[in-house]
This record gives sequence, C-alpha cells and structure tokens, in this order.
Amino acid sequence: MIERLLPGDVSCAATREETVPDGTLFPEEEELIARSVAKRRNDFATARACARRAMGRLGLEPVAVLHGKRGMPLWPDGIVGSLTHCDGYRAAALARAADVLSLGVDAEPHAPLPEGVGELVVRPSERERFAGSRAGEEGGIHWDRLLFSAKESVFKTWYPLTLTELDFDEADLTFRRDDDDRAGGPAASGTFTARLLRTDPAVPPVLDGRWRVEDGIVATAVLLRPNWRDGPAGSGAGWVQES
Repeated sequence: MIERLLPGDVSCAATREETVPDGTLFPEEEELIARSVAKRRNDFATARACARRAMGRLGLEPVAVLHGKRGMPLWPDGIVGSLTHCDGYRAAALARAADVLSLGVDAEPHAPLPEGVGELVVRPSERERFAGSRAGEEGGIHWDRLLFSAKESVFKTWYPLTLTELDFDEADLTFRRDDDDRAGGPAASGTFTARLLRTDPAVPPVLDGRWRVEDGIVATAVLLRPNWRDGPAGSGAGWVQES
C-alpha cells in the first residue's frame, strides 16, 4: 500500500503480520525495548523487519535501526527513511539521500478519531473546507483520521531537517480525491497539500503528499527532493523520479 504512494526510487516494504520470529532484532535494538510490553515489542520488531527488507532492495547490508529524539529512526549514512506501524499494518520506506532529502509515511486504522482528538488535530479552516467540498460530502472516508495521518507524515518529513516540533495546528491541509475512484470501489486515493504555518529555511512552506484508503487502513506519504528550491516557488513537489 505504501509503495503505491511513493516513486520508484524509494524502497518500500510492508507487512500485515503482527509478530516476527525471535532473533529478528539486533542486540542493540533489543536493549532499546527490553522493558517494553509485548505490543510495543511487536510494533518495533515488525517495523524493523520491514526496514531490513527495504535496505536489501537498495543493495544495503542489514543494520540495526536505533532512534533519536521523538523516536526519529537513525539510518545509515547516505540513507533517509520513515517507519510506521498500526494494528494490522507495518511499513518502511527508504531512499538514498542523493535522491530524496526527507520523507514521511504513516498508516492508521481507517476509523474515526477517538472523541476529543479531532479538536486537537483539525484546524477550523480544514473543518470548513471538508464541509464545503465534494470530498467532505462523499461517504466512505473518515477524513479526520486521514487528516491525522497526513499531519503525521508531514511531521516525519519536517523533523529530521529542523529537529524542532511542528504542532498539528501549524500545518493547514487541503485534500483532493483521484477522479478515477469517485464511482466507488475497494480503495480510495488522492493527493494533499500541506501549507506550513511555521517557517524554517530547511523546508519549503508547502509540502505535497499522497494518500490511500484500502482494506481498513489509511496510509499517507510526503516526499521532499534535495533540489526543491529549483522547483515551483514555495513548493516541495518532487514526486517524479530523478534521473
């Protein structure tokens, strides 16, 4: 699912398995979660199993994936990437830093956000936009959960470049739905634009992303190219694979 959201120079691996065999983790990874509950261990291990598969597709030897502040994965030199896990889905997306400056992926159960969470995630302008658009009128998609996931992907793209927080209300998102899925079907997909309300010279004021809903999961991805300053003014567009 994640691989359908990203260009060909990003190596993706995903699983719907809830557990992985013993011995999957490196000793230094085991140390990080030695006192964790079973669910945390499974999430951690399955995501890293995906990361190792993605590394292999880039021709890399498998290595431990530790983490820094805010849980940011620490990748080998010259590699950027993102991990995600939720009930029923785990995934990793990796790319060479020469091709991709930063990327973020997120997956969530396709269900409404818990009561009270939406007020923290959805800006008034976004709520009005959903209510007044075709997207908001179409059934079958929990737009609050999609918005949450998209903002997670935005944050995962932003944080490695700035090492600063980006709150949910510091990005204003606009969604578009692909025309070819409006008639209904087993999946829905589209694009989104994130206008950042906090500025940083390392990141453009606008980031572009893609989303998909399928088999009970909503997935989102954001990608930023190293040459983003050469593109359209203020845009992080860069989904076409660089030659």
